[in-house]
Amino acid sequence: MTHLDQDAVLDRFATAVEDGHGALTALDQHSGDGDFGDNLRAGVRAAVQRAGHGPHRGFAALGEVFLDEVGGTSGPLLGLLFTEIARALSTSSDDVAAFAAGARAGLTAIQRVGEAEPGDRTLVDALAPAVTALGRDGYAAAATAAREGAEQTADLLARHGRASYLGDRAKGAQDPGAVGVALLFWAVAGPEAGLPSPLEGVAAG
Repeated sequence: MTHLDQDAVLDRFATAVEDGHGALTALDQHSGDGDFGDNLRAGVRAAVQRAGHGPHRGFAALGEVFLDEVGGTSGPLLGLLFTEIARALSTSSDDVAAFAAGARAGLTAIQRVGEAEPGDRTLVDALAPAVTALGRDGYAAAATAAREGAEQTADLLARHGRASYLGDRAKGAQDPGAVGVALLFWAVAGPEAGLPSPLEGVAAG
């Protein structure tokens, strides 16, 4: 059995999002509305406050905030992911298995609502391989798979959202939602995994 410190994960995720705000914004300016960095940062900040002053732990706080308060295309989708992870973690003492089950349920919910598949240049391109790796090999493998999936979005033709109207012009930069998912799995893997941040090599605006 393993124990996942949700407070530590939330703090690490929050720090990564703060540090990467400029880079995430630049990515979204390349292919989206340019608001992803602001939305992600605002949502994580609010979740940190909620987790520190209420009954909800890390992923439950993230889920509530992103479903109820965060706009943009990715906000509610990430809210579904966080909520499913929180639900799974609350029902099992084996956190790796529970996290894997929750992430898989979140992926299913996101695909049901957003209708995206791997290869469509969305956050699913990071989440789907992470879910597969997590169930098989654990947190560090999932974080690596998420980062690699996010990196590959730079070469994909977008099929959803504003980027889908840009055609080849959206290529050359990673999908910001996919990078956000990769940051989450990097935070979950923790410093002991010794993995580079998914934002390394991504230029800030």
